[in-house]
Amino acid sequence: MNAAMKRRQARLKRQVRVRRKVRGTAEMPRLCVYRSAKHIYAQIIEDTTGKTLVSASTVSTDVGEGLKNTGNVEAAKAVGKAIAQKALGMDIKNVVFDRNGFLYHGRVKTLAEAAREAGLSF
Repeated sequence: MNAAMKRRQARLKRQVRVRRKVRGTAEMPRLCVYRSAKHIYAQIIEDTTGKTLVSASTVSTDVGEGLKNTGNVEAAKAVGKAIAQKALGMDIKNVVFDRNGFLYHGRVKTLAEAAREAGLSF
């Protein structure tokens, strides 16, 4: 098994471990973050019905349009602000943060802090 496969397996093990404890309800949906090398994605999910309530990413035109690079911390900050604004527009104030197996630093941490600054609480 090469190094990339080991990193992926480690992330998936962390994801399963965290997902056992983190559940989104109607009162507190789950804010799930996924990052790739080029983009970052965020969704607010209600796990009881399995529906995605709000989503934002650097792929979408409203967020990624004004960004020079979509795979850095500035892009993560823009996605965090956008997801918080959309959530507050749907009257969602409290969420449970799901880092999706990624370590809480860099782009994931920046997205979470930007969402908190824009009005979400978790």
